[in-house]
Amino acid sequence: MHVKVGDTVKVISGREKGKIGDITQVFRHNSTVIIKDLNLKTKHMKSQEQGQPGQIIKLKCEMLYSKEKEVASRVGHKILEDGTRVRYLIKTGEIIDGNENWQRTVKEKKEAEVSA
Repeated sequence: MHVKVGDTVKVISGREKGKIGDITQVFRHNSTVIIKDLNLKTKHMKSQEQGQPGQIIKLKCEMLYSKEKEVASRVGHKILEDGTRVRYLIKTGEIIDGNENWQRTVKEKKEAEVSA
């Protein structure tokens, strides 16, 4: 999968088509993601053990979204001059795997854990 937790994506199909949200969880085994507060399906999963509640699974197709240019784009990989491999948006060329993005994601995750 080409997406990671913290990426901003645009929904491209379904009843939530055109809406934008951040990825909160990635499931690589079945190529699905959970997008914060978007596209909640009503598929209920039974609890696996007694005492555990059931779950509502949220599935969606997605594309990365450029915050600067506001266009949906696919993801590419390239190696910079200093030898680091980064992900970038193909349409705009915007690098999305910089240290700033990673530090912002980690900071937001810590703030969410503290407030919860």
